[in-house]
Amino acid sequence: MPGPGRSLADLAAHFGLELRGDPTTRIDGIGTLERAGPGQLSFLANPLYRQQLSGTRAAAVVLREADADACPVPCLLAAEPYAAFAKLAALFDTATARPAGVHPSAVVDPSATVAASAGIGPLAWIGPRARIGEGAWIGPGCTVGEDCEVGEGSELIARASLVTRVRLGKRVRVHPGAVLGADGFGLAMDAGRWIKVPQLGGVLVGDDCEIGANTCIDRGAIDDTVLEDDVRLDNQIQVGHNVRIGAHTAMAGCVAVAGSTRIGRYCLIGGGAGLVGHIELCDRVMVTAMSLVTHSISEPGEYSSGTPIQRNRDWRRNAARFKQLDRLARKIAGLSTTED
Repeated sequence: MPGPGRSLADLAAHFGLELRGDPTTRIDGIGTLERAGPGQLSFLANPLYRQQLSGTRAAAVVLREADADACPVPCLLAAEPYAAFAKLAALFDTATARPAGVHPSAVVDPSATVAASAGIGPLAWIGPRARIGEGAWIGPGCTVGEDCEVGEGSELIARASLVTRVRLGKRVRVHPGAVLGADGFGLAMDAGRWIKVPQLGGVLVGDDCEIGANTCIDRGAIDDTVLEDDVRLDNQIQVGHNVRIGAHTAMAGCVAVAGSTRIGRYCLIGGGAGLVGHIELCDRVMVTAMSLVTHSISEPGEYSSGTPIQRNRDWRRNAARFKQLDRLARKIAGLSTTED
């Protein structure tokens, strides 16, 4: 496989990209259009940055064919430059290889199973009947609780917690501070006091998922909370109990999903959005940032709510008028009735 210090021709051949310019150009690293220097590869995907192309000092740029004539340096043509750049950039990831075996400070319950090729980092705890698959990595300070399973090639980076009955598929990445399998928010009122509803389900995470830092996914009350394959969750997301998230769906930071909501495949949920409980979103729904979804959505498309930012004096004026909308609507309805 080509890597740092290889020619642009090697990179083009390996990733099936069309090359324009000097094929002997050497690539040693990556950088942005604005800051890349000699030997670095950059990309242009967002038209907002096209103005930076003419002045770039990058050794080469990944871009669409429509932008090639404006590029002053060699380029690689891709239908989706950002995706192509992501694959190329992976060659320059210098993460240290993680050792197999159990660190002396880690604690592994006698009933747990740890594959020989797995690695258990310092101060990690592997609980009763837990199973750690081949090539998995449990980082420093992580907890893998009772009856949890970490699939082949999956990794808990550091201080992540699988509380109980959590099953991770293959190649799942869980970032620091994430908590999977804590109790869902299940309460019932009895004689003026809250009583806790036992949370008896688990969390099932499919293959190739990624869970961001400090994200929380509650285990189900009876059935499991489910993330299908290739779900990507950003940092500080809350997923309530018995939620189901369809394959290839992605959520940006600070999204909150209330319990028993079902989200389809290939959905995109913008940062800070909220979804109330017991609703269903069909496949390929896009919810923009800071929106509140209060009912089910059965048709694919883009959905928004909330008030876009504006000058404070304008917002205050409009907010005052919001209170008058009901009275004005009733007045208009009355006028219409009178005219009829």
